[in-house]
Amino acid sequence: MSTKLQNLTPERRKYSHLLHSFLFSSLYFPLSVFLRSPTFTIWIAFTISSDQTMASEPVNVSEFEALAKKALPKMYFDFYAGGAEDEYTLKDNEEAYQRITIRPRVLVDVSRIDTSTSILGYPISSPIMVAPSALHQLANPEGELATARASAASNTIMILSFSSSYNVEEVAASCDAVRFFQLYVYRGRHIAANLVERAERSGYKAIVLTVDCPRLGRREADIRNRMIVPKLKNVEGFVSNDVDAGGGSNLEAYANSTFDPTLSWKDVAWLKSITSLPILLKGILTHEDALKAVEVGAAGVIVSNHGARQLDYSPATITVVEEVVRAVKGKIPVIVDGGVRRGTDVFKALALGAQAVLVGRPIIYGLAAKGEQGVKQVIQMLKDEFELTMALAGCTSLKDITRSHVRTDRDRFQSML
Repeated sequence: MSTKLQNLTPERRKYSHLLHSFLFSSLYFPLSVFLRSPTFTIWIAFTISSDQTMASEPVNVSEFEALAKKALPKMYFDFYAGGAEDEYTLKDNEEAYQRITIRPRVLVDVSRIDTSTSILGYPISSPIMVAPSALHQLANPEGELATARASAASNTIMILSFSSSYNVEEVAASCDAVRFFQLYVYRGRHIAANLVERAERSGYKAIVLTVDCPRLGRREADIRNRMIVPKLKNVEGFVSNDVDAGGGSNLEAYANSTFDPTLSWKDVAWLKSITSLPILLKGILTHEDALKAVEVGAAGVIVSNHGARQLDYSPATITVVEEVVRAVKGKIPVIVDGGVRRGTDVFKALALGAQAVLVGRPIIYGLAAKGEQGVKQVIQMLKDEFELTMALAGCTSLKDITRSHVRTDRDRFQSML
């Protein structure tokens, strides 16, 4: 008993007990009702969730972008995330997928789903591949080594960028896996020849020639940030990074002083003459160029606008997949790059005729946020979503996915005629 209560007279002590009993009994019932009410439950849930929103695990690929933005210096995040000029194509690459709807089939036994496929004869666990993207070490110290290991663990193909932080030999030694090598052609053709020979010797299975970059697109975020080109290990001893950026992007000045603007269709024959590896052309957006790619002997084409980093107001890649597919007539595989953020996007691309998709920025965001594990998570999330989409659309294997499974803007327009 408290000292204050002991000092009270017996009469006042009795009334004090009565008062406390009355207050307790009067508050107990409404308080107990409130604690058991949905209102209290919602309040507790909201309080907890509001405190832990950013600490929770990402539940989709797009959520890795915010984590990467938080983890990276502004210059590096802008380098990865930015597009050309007004960034119209950058936005449309994703939004164009959202304009395509899926037409599901029902009452199909989908107890077993097979997402596997093959590209150029190499089996992969799903039609989701890792796009070439530059300078992974800006996102994580392990750079392309981590990306390569994650790709191998995911049983998919990684295309190593010409502008990688680790060279072709270092990435090849990081793990045993099928990899392709992406090539730019510099003014000194001996540099390309050297890299192709090294890639072939290191076990790369194909050369991906980028054909949409005679000059670098105007990437205004890089200009504002005065983006600096780190050392490119693949061209060490061949090219100096020491260029005059004139107060703008060092990257732009470097690229425009090294890229060969004379590159043309006849140079595909030259490239084929120096390697036995199959050559895919990356940067095809039209029927005409797809026909030409078949004519010059390309082993495949990649429908790409360079992640919307080159020519702004070029078409969103998914909108021209059918045009390219019709042109090649099944003679060579068609892969599409740009804007893939959901498993439903993968499904839509395949329904329009692509054999696989390439994923670029989400891989970088996963690497920046959580290293090798983050890359694995991004690939697995997309694969899981794709498998679920197949099941809900009534498809048990990739051969079941047909043009009739999707409806595009063009379909809607034609239905009104």
